Amino acid sequence: MIRINYLVDKVHLYHERYIKTFTSELNLNHMKNKMIISTCLVLGLFVWACGGSDSEQQQNVASTETEEPARKDDKKGIGSIKNVELTHPLNQTMVGDGEKVYNLKCSACHRLTKEKLVGPGWKEVTHRRKPEWIMNFSTNAEEMLSKDATAMALLEECLVRMPNQNLTEADSRNVLEFMRSNDGEK
Repeated sequence: MIRINYLVDKVHLYHERYIKTFTSELNLNHMKNKMIISTCLVLGLFVWACGGSDSEQQQNVASTETEEPARKDDKKGIGSIKNVELTHPLNQTMVGDGEKVYNLKCSACHRLTKEKLVGPGWKEVTHRRKPEWIMNFSTNAEEMLSKDATAMALLEECLVRMPNQNLTEADSRNVLEFMRSNDGEK
């Protein structure tokens, strides 16, 4: 009889431990599932809030398709400047005016060397980019950063969007002449 009581006590003790372990594992799994579901809901809500509606996205896609016919990348950028006639030798008045614009609006983010500050350094930029691209970027930075592959690559590198400096075409042309002077052209 003692042996049966002993066995019953063992079974009862085993059963209690098993039930406690099983229920605590269930509670832990239940908590994990709640966390996963909550995280998914929050992420889904965030994506939904940032994405806009499907009809808006379809309208945007349709409008960009009609606004911009497929164009070959001529490396001139996106904007109103299609052709720039360069001066030979450099126009020193334009160089001086471009330096004034640089000191006022550009020097906080760009160095005249290859050193990257906030934006890329300007040294040899006129060797890497076409004059039209430089002027389109300085007068139309927002659109260029959204649609031009070269500008988007620079944004990935620098991680900061160039703000609109409200440069006129004349200011932009003077800055280009100053950049050419900085690159050693005479």
